[in-house]
Amino acid sequence: MKLEWQGNLIGVQPRIRLMRSFDQRQHSYLGYMLLVDGIMDGCMCQFSIGIGKGAQAKYQFRAGDRVQGVCEPVMNPEMEPADYYKASKLTVLSRGKPSTPPPWTDLAVDLETTRARGHRRLSAATYEKHCRPCRWGCRMAVEIIIDQWNPDKKRFRRETFCYGPKSCALYKAGAPSKVPGRRGMTWVEEDWIDEQETAHRGPDD
Repeated sequence: MKLEWQGNLIGVQPRIRLMRSFDQRQHSYLGYMLLVDGIMDGCMCQFSIGIGKGAQAKYQFRAGDRVQGVCEPVMNPEMEPADYYKASKLTVLSRGKPSTPPPWTDLAVDLETTRARGHRRLSAATYEKHCRPCRWGCRMAVEIIIDQWNPDKKRFRRETFCYGPKSCALYKAGAPSKVPGRRGMTWVEEDWIDEQETAHRGPDD
């Protein structure tokens, strides 16, 4: 079912799925997510559109752009970060201008750079209040394998992360992530994991 949409881009962020299995994690880099304030199928609302690397490379979307196109509702919302995907007939109606950071609203970086930078956990409240326009913010769809010996036993949720400079004044980590495991066990993702993940970057990188 193709739906017509149009609106202003609140932000353009990486579109990532995260698989957790107790203390293990694996990322799938699906493309980019357009966060939109506009009209979807005749209704005014805020929504997100999943696009691929090729579409972002072609259209160079960034926060402030006004865009239109058609899309489809996602088939499996638990596994997909965006509300809609399979975007086509994309047209940039007008271009926005980046603001003074933070947040960083200029052109989103390539996914290879994003992967290499590593992320820190980000408070969901801070993400909603400050980080949705930022190219370094990310809300991932998370699949949790409760028991690796029974992989059909799963849970799903959303988690927010930051790939941006460690010196950002808007950043707040929030509570450590807790990952349920078999036989009632729980893995807590402590601060040292984020520190290790981003140790190769300086405070302003």
